Amino acid sequence: MGLRLKFNLVLLVVFTLGLAVTGYVSYDLLHRNARDEVLRNAGVMMEAALSMRGYTVKQIRPLLPYGPETFHPQGVPAYSATEIMNSLRAKYPDYFYKEAALNPTNPRNKAVEWETDLVNAFRTSPDRGEISGVRDTPTGRSLYLARPFQIKDKACLACHTTAAEAPPAMVKIYGPNNGFGWKHNEVIGAQIVSVPMSLPIANANRAFYTFMASLSAVFVVLFIILNVMMSALIVRPVTRMSKAADEISTGNMEIPEFSEKGGDEMALLAKSFNRMRRSLEKAIELIEK
Repeated sequence: MGLRLKFNLVLLVVFTLGLAVTGYVSYDLLHRNARDEVLRNAGVMMEAALSMRGYTVKQIRPLLPYGPETFHPQGVPAYSATEIMNSLRAKYPDYFYKEAALNPTNPRNKAVEWETDLVNAFRTSPDRGEISGVRDTPTGRSLYLARPFQIKDKACLACHTTAAEAPPAMVKIYGPNNGFGWKHNEVIGAQIVSVPMSLPIANANRAFYTFMASLSAVFVVLFIILNVMMSALIVRPVTRMSKAADEISTGNMEIPEFSEKGGDEMALLAKSFNRMRRSLEKAIELIEK
């Protein structure tokens, strides 16, 4: 096995290990950043929904008349937040917001199976402020962010204790079987935001492949340069000295001396070789005399 082959094998092993470690670290970092970006987007959507609820309570509800025969769903915070977020979905269909409840007044807020698991998790641990995770959807993987919906205002119970005590107009719209029996400080549902991960993950993958391709190109160029330098500075001089040594060993002293310019190891080797050759020539002359 030649010196060049040994050098290249070591170089390939080092480059392969370097690419593997760099690829693993960069892939994990890029995808972690993508997840953080999605989580931030989900947090922004959640805060937007909470702001809509607050706006409805403070500025919309006081303007709407209420009475035994008058009920406006637009004054319900959950209704207004859901309607506005549904308008957003017209442009961004993969984005999702829902106030899922186990026993909602509006049937569209009924929690499905995976949402029920989140609500029960909050009911088991009421102090748990937030749950996030990733789930598969028909359009790809989505990250969800959920927060508990808890009855903290006793005024809300006026419409949700029993059907008999609730506004007749509300019962007429939604019926007497849903949204009643709520209790103070009870977790009755969860506010859930779902944000698609496809675009951030695709951007992360694109950045990863570009980075790895660039790094591989740098390694290839470096590999070629090192081989050229090794060939010019080490392999060729050593090969010439080896051939010269073979010629001298057969008695051919017509081989010109090697250049001794420079202070590197090859120049020192050339000086040693030339000195050895001159010593051999003198020894042969003495023997002939």
